[in-house]
Amino acid sequence: MTSENEAWASQLRKGVLELAVLGLLAQQPRYGSQLVDDLAAHPALAISAGTVYPLLARLARSDLVRTTWQESPSGPPRKYYALSDAGRAQLHAMTVAFDSVATALRSVLEGA
Repeated sequence: MTSENEAWASQLRKGVLELAVLGLLAQQPRYGSQLVDDLAAHPALAISAGTVYPLLARLARSDLVRTTWQESPSGPPRKYYALSDAGRAQLHAMTVAFDSVATALRSVLEGA
């Protein structure tokens, strides 16, 4: 992959990161490094902790996620993030918008 393609893929990943994080949190509460690992399981979505934590802080400030501290079986307590009702509504709206864009893009690319 050329550096231009890598830059484009990086921007695309950043564009869908919030949707991916909300989707993971809709499944179950997670702590930050767990989100990084879960995203890394999908190479096209792999990002660094330095990207996830600011996003989680913004989602918490926007009341899209709520946080709780839970004891860890190994080490200090962990901050868990869970989707709020507003976060579920946002996930739904973003999913509808993403599906619309993806459908339109697939239609355009079919003729390419």
